[in-house]
Amino acid sequence: MNKVLIDCDPGIDDALALALAAGSLDVVGVTTVGGNVDLSLTTANALALREFLDLGDVPVTPGSAGALLRQTVRAAHVHGTSGLGDVVLPAPERGPSPGHAVDYIVETLKAHPGEITLVAVGPLTNVALAVRREPRVVEWARDLVIMGGSYTRGNHNPAAEFNMLADPEAAAIVFEAGWTVTMLGLDVTLRAVVTSEVLERMRGLGRLSDLLVPAARFYGVVSAEGGPAIHDACAVAYVLDPSLFTCVPAVVNVETAGQFTRGMTVTDFKVGDRRANASVATSVDVTRFWDLVLGAYARLGARLG
Repeated sequence: MNKVLIDCDPGIDDALALALAAGSLDVVGVTTVGGNVDLSLTTANALALREFLDLGDVPVTPGSAGALLRQTVRAAHVHGTSGLGDVVLPAPERGPSPGHAVDYIVETLKAHPGEITLVAVGPLTNVALAVRREPRVVEWARDLVIMGGSYTRGNHNPAAEFNMLADPEAAAIVFEAGWTVTMLGLDVTLRAVVTSEVLERMRGLGRLSDLLVPAARFYGVVSAEGGPAIHDACAVAYVLDPSLFTCVPAVVNVETAGQFTRGMTVTDFKVGDRRANASVATSVDVTRFWDLVLGAYARLGARLG
């Protein structure tokens, strides 16, 4: 199985992404960042998810509590005060690993060059600091896949997606670091929505449904036509099957100075003689996406009982 290191800020959709990874990928580590809620909560949620999803001894290492330069931005109004909405998980029996997420990212990628895909589904603070500490992580990572940004619109404000707005300076560092960032933005993640049919298939997955169903329903009303999007799971789905998505080379710059556009991922598909620093998802095969995701959930559900 593909090896992944997941940097996240759980977060409802982070939880659904971790469940997808637990059912299909070799998760070598989880690092946490302040984002949807404060770092203490994202770390506590990651620890609870590690045990609930039976991830064994996978290290959970806390990282950056806030943005590099900006005032803290949170999304508890979307994810609930705990970060996991109405989901109630058993309290974790084990604590986090010692050290800092930035050190863990650098040391893990260095020890396994070209083997591990870094999947970042929260603000990019930890990743930016890892790049600044050791620029060779750009070469050591097999790929960097992020959920974040958009080439058309924002969600936290008209211009910016939340993960980019939460730390635009960090995002700018990451996009300018010399690798090709695979960007799964709102343009595709907003198409990966939970319908009533999807929710019904989630209900029959035993203990796992205690996580999936309340998480999927918390964002908004689920109907036959559509419902909440499970954004972060798209990044994990890409690692599992890139052919689900159409990705186009682009030059992406992150706006850090605009009064109304801070955090905007300014995307230029007319690359010309420049080096594309991103591969931007522009479409997703929604039917195949859900077949893959629900299949992985079913396998995990059977294992968990």
